[in-house]
Amino acid sequence: MDRDDFIIAVYLLVCEHYQNITNSLPRPLRTAGFAPALSDEEVICMEICGEMFKLDTDKDLFSFFASHYRDWFPQLRHRTTFVRQGAALWWIKALIQKRIVQRHNAHLDPVQAIDTLPLPVCVYTRSTRDRCFVAEADYGYCAAKDEHYYGFKLGLRISRCGFITHYPLLPARPHDVKHLPTLVEEFQGIAPADKGFLDPVGQQLLQQQGIHVVVEHRKNMKTPSPHASWLRRACAQWRKLIETIGSQLTGRFSIEAIRVHDLWHFHHRVIRKVLAHTVAIALNIQLKRPPLDLDGLVCVESIQVAH
Repeated sequence: MDRDDFIIAVYLLVCEHYQNITNSLPRPLRTAGFAPALSDEEVICMEICGEMFKLDTDKDLFSFFASHYRDWFPQLRHRTTFVRQGAALWWIKALIQKRIVQRHNAHLDPVQAIDTLPLPVCVYTRSTRDRCFVAEADYGYCAAKDEHYYGFKLGLRISRCGFITHYPLLPARPHDVKHLPTLVEEFQGIAPADKGFLDPVGQQLLQQQGIHVVVEHRKNMKTPSPHASWLRRACAQWRKLIETIGSQLTGRFSIEAIRVHDLWHFHHRVIRKVLAHTVAIALNIQLKRPPLDLDGLVCVESIQVAH
């Protein structure tokens, strides 16, 4: 799919879900003031496409569309207005993401892998000078990278086709196993997880609620795993999916490089990136392509940003 076709496909998808959401609201989305020059659908479409095109900042996103697609979005005039309108629509984007997941019945998948991602808010050496997240951010440790960081954790729960079904923003300091109840909220089934979630007592309690957290035991553990070997092998394969999605969120969507000045905008950026990932998965399924093949969905090699 070329870039123009991708923008059109995203716009049509956004319009469909936006209209369904706004039509179901008990009152109009806006009850006072002038209607924005840019439609909400246009703003959300540009933000999703900007994430897919690896435009990590609002400045780059606005400059790209102003330079290359002014005729498609003639009301795109002021960056500040565009950014504010997009940020105010954070809850609409969250609902669109949820609707797409529900349309594909991904939230009903009985097998959903869980994991966490580190979300630093600044370089570690600058953490003592942070003034933006003093009351919220904390120090954490990422075992996969063997590094300390300052910020948050992003919890992830994904279906087997690649949809992110749950993505809570979590404090960085507690160990992953402490976040286990939050990660399996409103879920029953099998939850493959890495060794950081190993907690025999907690797993037994969750099992009574119909939640089977399957974790590969450490080699030095004397107690055998309560799960059959075939299930552990299958879960090891399913767990690779969430590792792939974590790599996509950090690589293509730069979710570990969000640089804003308050928690509200930080949360909005996370929602925007998760929505962009979800839309890409949905388009791949619609086109009968491998769901996680984001690189082949749209070419971004030739994108240039004019400043």
